[in-house]
Parts: sequence; structure tokens; C-alpha cells
Amino acid sequence: MTNIVKVAVIQSRPLKKLENNLNQIQQLLIEASRQRASIVVLPENFAYYGEQDLQAIGCQEALSNGPVRQFLSEQAKRLKLWIVGGTVPVGDNNSKPVARSLVYDSSGHCIDHYDKIHLFDADVHSESSQQAYRESDSYSYGNAIKTIETDFCKLGLTVCYDLRFAALYHQLRAAGSQLVTVPAAFTAITGRDHWQLLLRARAVENQFFMLGANLVDRARSSRGLWGGSAIIDPWGTVIAKLEDEVGVATADINLNMMDDIRARMPVQNHARLKFKN
Repeated sequence: MTNIVKVAVIQSRPLKKLENNLNQIQQLLIEASRQRASIVVLPENFAYYGEQDLQAIGCQEALSNGPVRQFLSEQAKRLKLWIVGGTVPVGDNNSKPVARSLVYDSSGHCIDHYDKIHLFDADVHSESSQQAYRESDSYSYGNAIKTIETDFCKLGLTVCYDLRFAALYHQLRAAGSQLVTVPAAFTAITGRDHWQLLLRARAVENQFFMLGANLVDRARSSRGLWGGSAIIDPWGTVIAKLEDEVGVATADINLNMMDDIRARMPVQNHARLKFKN
């Protein structure tokens, strides 16, 4: 494994048709490739945000030639990129789909996946609006924590609301994760106050790199999306970010930095309290 890796996070805006969403993502992947990224993270639900018939979509995407799965495989192979494919609904006719984060290597092979463990069932208030989110009405819970081997590092996989559950990230560190991905669709209300704060907190607590790729549409009349996609180093420094624009953020990360910080401040060795999940 090389110690210096160029990573990228993509920030897209949800559009009304699958074809339009995939065209948008394709252009952003081309830009990430042009900037010589090796691994790219896409936002949560980048292809199907706002769709209602998730069970039917999940049945389509359960197949290796499902429209989004085939797209991700083709793009990874053509552009020679590792792609963490946000999330895609995957399921069957007998149950609600899972929100699945698919990982493709630069040959276009799907090497592993992670199913979102924590589903967003919450009421989000602001001075001007009140929104109720019930993700578990549409999705099933995942149950397996995933750290996978790549050509560059050990990669931990999480999604959106997972970010609020520190114990998950502690387990990813214990499993050897060096870089953790967070495809997301953080709301404009929670994102403003919590998104970057949580990314940085998880990075500092666990002394690893965090890659947060968020959908964006702050002007959306309801259920606005924050954006603010960012790359965070193990010290908690934001080394690359986007605001409310569609685009790509890239950074060269040095995995030796993580080892150095952990050697100088071995917080995991100093832990006196052990918590049960």
C-alpha cells in the first residue's frame, strides 16, 4: 500500500430523473479522475433521492446489472477509480430494501458493501418549518460493521445518520480502519449545526481520516439538503471542502500522519472505561 493517496468527495444535487442524476455524477467522476483521485465517495441516495417505490427499485438493484450498479461498475472501470457508491436501495419483494453502500475497485468489480445500520427517524425543527423523517418506514436496518481492504488503505464504511453514533466508529478503529467514508443526505437544518462538527469529532476521537460526501439543495422548499462535503484529517482539520455548490473536493492524504498522531497521543491505550453497545 502507498502511504499517500489522493481522495475525493462528490457533492451532487438531486434531479428528477435517474438519467439526469447519473449524467451529473458521471461528469463529476470525470472531474475527480482529471484531478487524479484514486478513490471517490458519492453522496447517499445520489441516484434515487425522492423516489417513492423503493421496493421495486430495490428489486432492480439487487441484480448485478441493475441500472445504478451497472453504471458504477462501468465508471470505475473506464476511469480507473475506486468508487464508494453512496447508497442504493437493494432488496426483494418480501421486505423493505436496505440502504446499501457499494464499493467498486478500479477494474469495475463490486468487492464489498455496507448496509446502513442507523435509520433516521427524527423530527427536525427550525423557526420556519417542522419536518418529520421516518426512514424505517421505507428501509430495513443493516446489521454488519464493515472494514475492507483496498489498494490504498483499510476502509471503514458508514452512512449519514451513523455519524451520530460514536460506538460504531470506535469499532471501526478497532478493526483497523484508516479512512472512513460517510455518504450522506444531511438536512439543511441539522447540517448547518452538526454535519462538520460530527465529522471532525469522529476524526479526532478515533484518529483517522473522514470523507463526508453530502447531497446539496439548501433552497429546496421542503427537506432542504445541506451540502458541505468535506475531507477531515486525524487531527480534525478540514483539509478540503465544498459549500453549497455541486462539485468535487480532493486532497492528498498521508497515512503516516495517522500513525504519527496515534504514537504521540495514544488515546486508545489510555481508555479506562469500556462501554457496552
